[in-house]
Order: sequence, then C-alpha cells, then structure tokens
Amino acid sequence: MSTLSLRSVMYAAFLACCISSCSKNATETTAVNVDAAKAGSTLRGGGQDPDGKSLAELFRSKGPQFETYNIDARQGGEIVSKKGTRYRLPPNSLIDASGATVYGPVTVSIKEIRDVSNMILADKPTVTTTGGQLYTYGEFFVRATQGTQDLRLKKDSAIVVQIQQVKPVGNFREVPMWGGDTTILVSLSGYNFINQYITITQQISANRGVEWRQNAGPNNQFALFNSSNGSLSFRLDSLLRWVNCDALYNGGNPKTTVLGYFTNFFNPATSTSYGGEEPSMLFFKPKNIPSLIKFYNVIFTPPPGKAGLLSYQNSVPVGQAGTFLAITALNGKLYAEQKDVVIPAPATGTNFVPISFNLVEVTQSDLLSLINSMNSK
Repeated sequence: MSTLSLRSVMYAAFLACCISSCSKNATETTAVNVDAAKAGSTLRGGGQDPDGKSLAELFRSKGPQFETYNIDARQGGEIVSKKGTRYRLPPNSLIDASGATVYGPVTVSIKEIRDVSNMILADKPTVTTTGGQLYTYGEFFVRATQGTQDLRLKKDSAIVVQIQQVKPVGNFREVPMWGGDTTILVSLSGYNFINQYITITQQISANRGVEWRQNAGPNNQFALFNSSNGSLSFRLDSLLRWVNCDALYNGGNPKTTVLGYFTNFFNPATSTSYGGEEPSMLFFKPKNIPSLIKFYNVIFTPPPGKAGLLSYQNSVPVGQAGTFLAITALNGKLYAEQKDVVIPAPATGTNFVPISFNLVEVTQSDLLSLINSMNSK
C-alpha cells in the first residue's frame, strides 16, 4: 500500500478544509480523501523544511512553559498559577486508565496563554473555524499524572478555574467556552500487498495551532463573571485539551478578505509546511483588543512580489485598526516587518484588500522584541 508522511496528509487535509466553506459543530470531523497512488511524490513532499523547523524551535523555547504542582488526589485542593488563576480540584476526582479512583500524590501541569506574544510563540491564535475573531480572556491546558500515567477526571467531576481581575466585554455576564485542536477524518487509498486498490480511513489531529469551536453541553459552555470580586469562572471537565474563554468579537462593519503580499523573502516551503512550522507567517493584532489572527492560506501561483498569505474570506472588518507582523525564516536567516494599518475598503471592482510587506533582516533578539511589542498594540 502506498504510504504518506503525516505532514503530507495534514497538508492535504488543510487544503481540503480551505476549499470547503461548510461550518462544523464541536462534535464533527472533516472528511478528506487522499489518493496516494495518484498523488505520488507531489503529495509526499520533500520533508521537513529546516528554516521552518528552526523558527518553530525558537518559538517553543521562548513560548509559555508548563507550571507543575503537587497535590494529594484524595484531598484535592487549590492551585494558584503564576498569573494568579485559581484551579480548584475536588477530592477523589481523578481516575486512571482503568477507571479506578486515584489516591496519593499527583502532579498537575498547567499552561496558560494570556497575552498576544505567547499566542504567537505557542501558535495559539484566537480564531474560530469559520474565521471569526475572538476577544480572549485566556487559553488553558491542564494535565494530571501519577508517575508516568496520565489521569482523567471522573464523570460529573470538574476543575473549577477562576480568572482574576477581568472586565466584562460590553454587557456580557457570561462568556462562551471554546474547545481546541481539529480532528480530521482521512481516507487513504492505494494498492495493497496483492496489488488490490483499497481505501482505509483514520482520524488524525491536524493542528492548525488551534481552530476554536464553541463547546456544547450545559456544564462547560460558558464562563460566568462574578461582579463582587471581578473574576471569571468556568468548569474544566476534561484534561489534556486546550480550552479558550472568549467572547466572539464583531465590529459591526462590513468585512473583507486581506491578502498579505511579501514583496521579498517569502519562503516557498510555507506551501507544504504546517502545524506551527511554517517558515513564513503573518499575524494581525486588532488595536486594543486581546485577539490574534493568523493568516494560514497561501496565495496560489503568485507573480513576483505577490507571494504571501491571505485571511479567511470576508473575515476582517473594514475600518479596523491594528498591527501586522510578517515573519520569514529563509536560508538560515530571519526577516520581519511590523506594520500599523487601518483596513481599507476594497477598491472598486475587487473583493479583497492588498497589504504589502517589505521585510528586513533581524536577529533572534530583534524578532522576539517585535513579538513582545504586539502585547501593547
């Protein structure tokens, strides 16, 4: 049977997702058919791009790290993270793979993303599966282990998470909760060991950073404000998955599609890279809004000076002020440009807005300074 690298499968699935305009709910998967025999070397690709890999390694080393705490599973207790977030674990609420209640010491690992710079470094932008912008109060990941074994929460148990010192958006007193990573159902076709053409189907995680989907169910669908102490609380009823506490942001203006042209230093390997290892990236931070948009879609067959990335179709509000950050790793060097803009209306007879970037060489320190400065934009 023909074989495919996981990266190639994920990229093929990504292309199919970009072509599809169907919205999906939190329980659906995306079905993608890949004909390995017909796709051949084009689909298998050339392996991992070294520039994309080195850029991803830099981001991982400087991005948010796990905080680890020890707690007694029988007694439960409260953990306060470095950012002041409180995690309350009920007594006797953890179970092992067999379903048995866990007692004794356990290790709880927490990763929080509360600012735009860490969204960039961790590849966790705030955008929905259909391109909607999210006003974020934070992204959270919790893991519990005993020894080398990952633990789960009992049915109907939950960790109560309380974010301190937050302000409601508008008149909202509850904020939707969103779930993490996209699962894709992939059908692979090829010839088996007796030359029969067959198809097999399997699920893979195609992690476009995270594509956020609003949680379903009565218990973990919303986070609630507490006006008496200025906190925001939600229930975390499963571990080992990203959750996001966000309000859907709608500026009210007409929306357009933005095409980001890298007039120089666009790495063509971006077309076959995925999962946070793209050697060229483009981010947009709306002004004074804790939100980050990442442009994933590569411009096909561009003429010189027009290579680059584009937004979801009709997803960026006209008139929105904000800051772009264009980044490229190419031939062992780093290039970047930061640009403040107000999104204009499309020119007459067009259905998109072009924004051009002229990147300059930067050091790792320069790039990290640009990323950190996005927090104040």
